[in-house]
Amino acid sequence: MNKYLLFLLVACQGYTVLAQDNKTPYMTKSLSGSSVKSVFVRTSGGSIAVSGGGENPRIEVYISGNNGNGNISSDEIKKRLADYVLEVTADNGEVHAVAKPKTKGFFNWNSSLNISFKVFVPKQVTTDLGTSGGSIHLDNLTGKQTFQTSGGSLHMDRLTGVIHGRTSGGSIHVSNSGQDIDLATSGGSINAANCIGHIRLETSGGSLQLEGLQGNIDATTSGGSIRGNSINGELITSTSGGSINLTQLSCALEASTSAGSFHAQFNSVGKYVKIDVSSGHIDLDLPSKQGVDLDLRGNKVEPNFTGNFEGTKEKEKVQGKLNGGGPLVQVRGNGRVNLTVN
Repeated sequence: MNKYLLFLLVACQGYTVLAQDNKTPYMTKSLSGSSVKSVFVRTSGGSIAVSGGGENPRIEVYISGNNGNGNISSDEIKKRLADYVLEVTADNGEVHAVAKPKTKGFFNWNSSLNISFKVFVPKQVTTDLGTSGGSIHLDNLTGKQTFQTSGGSLHMDRLTGVIHGRTSGGSIHVSNSGQDIDLATSGGSINAANCIGHIRLETSGGSLQLEGLQGNIDATTSGGSIRGNSINGELITSTSGGSINLTQLSCALEASTSAGSFHAQFNSVGKYVKIDVSSGHIDLDLPSKQGVDLDLRGNKVEPNFTGNFEGTKEKEKVQGKLNGGGPLVQVRGNGRVNLTVN
């Protein structure tokens, strides 16, 4: 059994302890010789980063002050650590890193610490991460990743597997990842790029930026705009407080906004299109050679196409088959609806 006790309240013999400059780790422990399969990290005041697939598996501990002076001496850190539990162990393939005050509810801003962890492990690993005061970064991992923060942002790149992340006070950035993505924030924007699979994104207070997504995508915001480009598969998206602008679509689409305008440009229409806009104009651009069934309704509907159309065109409604018919394109709006086919 390989078991490493990195730290218990004070630095143990054999570990390098340095004064902090926010760039140099306070302590580093090598994990070479350990077959790491899972990582568990909890800290009450710092950030967490887990990176996979690199050389020299290790854990780095960063400690700084919270009282406006991040750079403090190792002696001052040792003194303040008397009020903390700080321990890291590696046992039977499981890495545990925990930093928390000894006393529940303890907080003294002048003597508190910001304790962060950077973990470097093999690519195939699962994580369970939590912090109440910092950001979380994950990179180049395969497996199940579960993580949450109450006061920071989430950053993910090159993850494969089940990805479940939550933040109450920060933005979310995910790229080059896939299979099963479930991410939510209560107070920030979401940026997702080059991802594939089942993708669920939710924010209560920010915008959505979607780029190069493929699969079944469900992206919602209660307080921001939505922008998307190069989406394939199926996209369900909505906002209560902003506009929607989508380009280079090759997907089925269900989209709605309660307080903004709407624009969508399709390279090809998927199984269906359903658009609902309560208080803005709608611009819809469809490919010229594809057959679709049209059901468009608004305060004023302005069709702009010269293809083979069978149906009715009225001021507030266009209904019928374009180019022989196909997937249903349904639009409901209280403003102007502009349809362009080219």
